[in-house]
Amino acid sequence: MLPDFHLIFFPDLLHPPLFSFQALLCTLLFILIILLCFSPGGLAWALTLTKSLIPGPPGHPVTGLLSVFSGLTPHRSLANLAKSYNAEPLMAFSVGLTRFVISSEPETAKDILGSSGFGDRPVKESAYELLFHRAMGFAPYGEYWRNLRRISATYLFSPKRINAFGGFRKETGLEMVKEFEIMMKGNNEGRVEVKKVLHYGSLNNVVMSVFGKRYDFYSDGVELEEMVSEGYELLGVFNWSDHFPLLGWLDLQGVRKRCRCLVKKVNAFVGEIIEEHRMKRVSGEYVVGKTVQDFVDVLLDLEKDFKLSDSDMIAVLWEMIFRGTDTVAILLEWVLARMVLQPEIQAKAQKEIDKVTGNSSKPISDADIPNLPYLQCIVKEALRVHPPGPLLSWARLAIHDVKVGENLVPAGTTAMVNMWAITHNPKVWNEPEEFKPERFMGQDVNILGSDLRLAPFGAGRRVCPGKAMGLASVHLWLAQLLQSFNWVPYGDGTVDLSECLKLSMEMKTPLVCKIVPRVVDA
Repeated sequence: MLPDFHLIFFPDLLHPPLFSFQALLCTLLFILIILLCFSPGGLAWALTLTKSLIPGPPGHPVTGLLSVFSGLTPHRSLANLAKSYNAEPLMAFSVGLTRFVISSEPETAKDILGSSGFGDRPVKESAYELLFHRAMGFAPYGEYWRNLRRISATYLFSPKRINAFGGFRKETGLEMVKEFEIMMKGNNEGRVEVKKVLHYGSLNNVVMSVFGKRYDFYSDGVELEEMVSEGYELLGVFNWSDHFPLLGWLDLQGVRKRCRCLVKKVNAFVGEIIEEHRMKRVSGEYVVGKTVQDFVDVLLDLEKDFKLSDSDMIAVLWEMIFRGTDTVAILLEWVLARMVLQPEIQAKAQKEIDKVTGNSSKPISDADIPNLPYLQCIVKEALRVHPPGPLLSWARLAIHDVKVGENLVPAGTTAMVNMWAITHNPKVWNEPEEFKPERFMGQDVNILGSDLRLAPFGAGRRVCPGKAMGLASVHLWLAQLLQSFNWVPYGDGTVDLSECLKLSMEMKTPLVCKIVPRVVDA
């Protein structure tokens, strides 16, 4: 006879011995459910053997804070939760079976970003499928990662290398000015859609440095642009399979299928470029030490010494293109949105540019940027108010138990830094919601990772390697665009500053504005 399972929860009061066992079982189950539901940090923390006193929300008993990451602005939601739980130094939470901690203060952020204990990154399924586990961003800390870091620092992102591409960077900026002029003249109102031009310019700049090629706007670069956009979207998706292992084989969101389709295209596209470079060596077109090198040439020179396979080179090259494109374009779009909304700031920057160029139409160049301190402050303020990576894009993984502040974070925990919360904290920044570039005038605030009050590129050994190149591009192109045009509202004058966090924090509504060619008085 089948047992009466209902008796577990509705015991028979006429049978005391059985009632005692059933009552005990029922009580234990009830206590377990309560513990899982209300344990600080949620399910994943309740299941860990290392007990922690880190405060945090329990979240949903099964999914944890999944709903937060499914929204458009998880950085804001996490900041509010940390504040409500008095957990700004460090907050624990769960998403499925993944344990998280997040810092919203500079002191504990430094403990996370500066610690060798957080030397790895959690490899998302999309990153693995897109080959990024063999590239610098997601490769585990070790000899292979150190070699990639050394190669990129020496051959791609060194000051000498950045300066060598100054001419092409300037040319790319002038092409963007030309594209905006064409777009402006295409209608009677001077209306322009900013994002597409910025994205193509940024893509072209990176492609020249990495592949040694250039693409015409809106023509032969379309295929590459589509691949970059698809990869960007896939890495930005909050994939349930990363946190609910039982759902992995189902691929409910179709991430794995799309990744594998994209990788075939990437392998063919980048593989063909590598082969072209090899053929130039065979034909004598490329001579080591004499021909100007792009990054493909660098990897081919080093492939034997560092034992790089074609698959490794494709992964590294693809990541360079991918990571170097969208962040610059997104940051510039935010800056231009602010220029439209705050014409007094725009006018002050233009006055500074005119002073440097002698009120002439002389094209601005990299050499002029050190003489444009206010323009540099505008970029810093945009990075503070609208950090492209409010959660620093890619998290860290504890490779062993690590002390963060007064708390012990167990191995296997994913650690995040809410840079948006830090840069909007009134205890750290005066009037944090106000866009005031003047706050940086005369202030030595290093944004490259040494000052955790504003570290948009991260810090420590996993700091963004292309930060200097990215800033060089943003500074020059912003100067060129402000020198060429007045950026003013279009239509009803509305500029929507709502955010949408994908892999980077984008404008939810892409910027559409009006531009007017500037006439500078001699």
